[in-house]
Amino acid sequence: MDTDFHDITLSVNGKQYRRRVESRVLLSDFIRHDLVLAGTHVGCEHGVCGACTVLLDGEPVRSCLLLAVQARNHEISTIEGLTNKDGEYHPLQQAMHDHHGLQCGYCTPGILMTMTAFLDENPSPGEDEVREALSGNLCRCTGYQNIVDAVLAAAERMRG
Repeated sequence: MDTDFHDITLSVNGKQYRRRVESRVLLSDFIRHDLVLAGTHVGCEHGVCGACTVLLDGEPVRSCLLLAVQARNHEISTIEGLTNKDGEYHPLQQAMHDHHGLQCGYCTPGILMTMTAFLDENPSPGEDEVREALSGNLCRCTGYQNIVDAVLAAAERMRG
C-alpha cells in the first residue's frame, strides 16, 4: 500500500518551514515531532480538552483535529511563540505565573493560546466572558478561578 505524501510550506511562530508529510499526519504530531516544538500538548486526541490548541492565522484551532497538509500556506502560532525575542513573558504568561493560574501545567499552553486570541478580539472582557471563552479548555487541577483572575489581570495590563 502506497502512502500519500505532500510537500507543504507553512509558517510557525514567524519561521517558514518546508516539509514532506504523509497525508494522515496530524498537525499536533507535525508540530511536536517534525518541528520538535513540544509545548503543544496532546490530551484527548478528540478535540475536547483543548490542550493542543494553537492559532491558525490568529484563530484558535485544535491541532489534533487538523491534518498538517491543511495548514499548508498558513501561519501557525504555538506557545513557544508567545515569549518575545528577549525572553520576556507575554502578559498572559506573566499573569498566569503571578496569579498561580496553573498547577500541573498540562492544559496551560492550550489555555494561553485560546486566551491570546480571545484578548485580541475582546481586550476588555468581564469575568463571565472569560469563563465562556475558557469553557472549551479543560483543567483538572485549578478550579479555573486563578486562571480567570490571570486573564483579567493580563487584559488590564495589555490595555495599559
